Amino acid sequence: MIRNGKAVLADPMQNKGTAFTREEREELGIDGLLPAAVHTIDQQEAMVYERFLTQPTPLAKRLYLMSVLDSNTRLYFYSMGKHLTEYMPIVYAPTVAQSIQGYNEHYFGSRVAYVNVREPENVERSLRQFAEDRDIRLVVVTDAEGILGIGDWGVNGAEILTGKLAVYTAAAGMNPDEILPVMLDAGTDRAELNEDPRYMGMRGGRVRGDAYFSFVDSFIKTVLDIWPKALLHWEDFGRPTAAPILEKYRDSVMTLNDDIQGTGVTVLGALEANRRLAGLEYKDVRVLIYGAGSAGIGIADQIVDGMVGFGGLTPEEARERVYAVDRDGLVVDGMPGLTEGQQRYARKPEEFEGVDRHDLAAVVDAVRPTALVGTSTDAGAFTETVVRTMCKHAAHPFIAPISNPTELAEAKAADVITWSKGTASVVTGTPSDPVEFRGVTYTIGQGNNALMYPGIALGAMVPVAKVVSRGMLLEGARALADMVDTSVPGAAVLPPVSELTAITRNVARAVVVQVLKEGINRVEVPDIDAALDAAVWDPRY
Repeated sequence: MIRNGKAVLADPMQNKGTAFTREEREELGIDGLLPAAVHTIDQQEAMVYERFLTQPTPLAKRLYLMSVLDSNTRLYFYSMGKHLTEYMPIVYAPTVAQSIQGYNEHYFGSRVAYVNVREPENVERSLRQFAEDRDIRLVVVTDAEGILGIGDWGVNGAEILTGKLAVYTAAAGMNPDEILPVMLDAGTDRAELNEDPRYMGMRGGRVRGDAYFSFVDSFIKTVLDIWPKALLHWEDFGRPTAAPILEKYRDSVMTLNDDIQGTGVTVLGALEANRRLAGLEYKDVRVLIYGAGSAGIGIADQIVDGMVGFGGLTPEEARERVYAVDRDGLVVDGMPGLTEGQQRYARKPEEFEGVDRHDLAAVVDAVRPTALVGTSTDAGAFTETVVRTMCKHAAHPFIAPISNPTELAEAKAADVITWSKGTASVVTGTPSDPVEFRGVTYTIGQGNNALMYPGIALGAMVPVAKVVSRGMLLEGARALADMVDTSVPGAAVLPPVSELTAITRNVARAVVVQVLKEGINRVEVPDIDAALDAAVWDPRY
């Protein structure tokens, strides 16, 4: 949609600010609306970065960058491309959590489409109002019940979408005009929000049960009726809804749950790199998941798929090698309230007779895992005793305290390296500084879903896959592991976020190859690299 005059400056996708040439200013009727100077995008970007550095706190930095996004989308992404490693923890985790918690104080306008779960008849109108006449290829949707490690934040969780969209464009080069962020307002169970007169969402408890799932059905149908080639990305849904939605639609719709699948594939890629480093066969790998919610069970399921696909185990043999601990201790048969996913990993109680199933160190000693993954938000749970017990049974253990925000992580990377005497491969959920130990610099892998979901989505979207298959996810994990050189002392078992664009390209290419191999593409892709090149949006003017 072409605009003129003040309207062009108000449209962040069209606005170039002081980069409009004198001829463009005359043609668009904005020559009297801008100062005389004409700048290049590089000059503008230098000013953006300079102002970014002057902001006193991470939250202030994020709010500043969001103001740039709201006024000049292309300049924002151009700057992010130049400072990706520095901007990532600001626009996304961990700083986005502060933005969500302070949403009422910092709301200055809508960056997402809001859809009220109690008004299913208005879904199409709400989506079209935000999208206008744009051709949407990716819909990123949240109901914000399970935001990071901070839980249910109602419509405040809309801010998680701005972080996700930034990563999609920075990593995969997706055109932001083709991405639709959607906040499903299903209410909130957080009393402090319902009682806050400044809260901007629908008040009252969350809509649940049949009414909720019926709405999701109609929402998906409406999205695909309007944009039949769109991929649906589900973000930060809660334990009662995340897995059921994925399981219902994963075999019929091109869809991805980032918290379940994106996290799982990222951890699987790191585990595969650690397995190569440790010289283990998958039959010798044992995994303990600490925190058996949607993300934890999603990781467990992905690891089982990896053991089957990479290691040749049967699904039953693979599940026998994966254990789960939740708030009530090691998950065993007969525990009340087990989810369907938890039941897949429930052990027989007699296997652990005499073991204190609530004591993580005791469970580790009994299970003898080679890998320990934390998704519990139980800060400090991976104690020195737990880590040293791991090391008794594994020469090169894989230890991943990936809960976030940072203050909710199960351990600090430096402690794990020290307690394991440098033998552990460590992955954290948020960025960790390198650790010096006994003359070796240990680089810490960041288990950031951003390493995986942009590549998976791009690899699915280029050939317009019918679904996101298990094979596509496995090949994404393999591509991630292939980027790790395990022969380097102290090397991380995940490639660094600084290589995000290369990681995304490698993952996407592997996924496209798998789509074509499985014959689930809806368009022909005669040249994969050319198709991936053509999908990249250039933010430069």
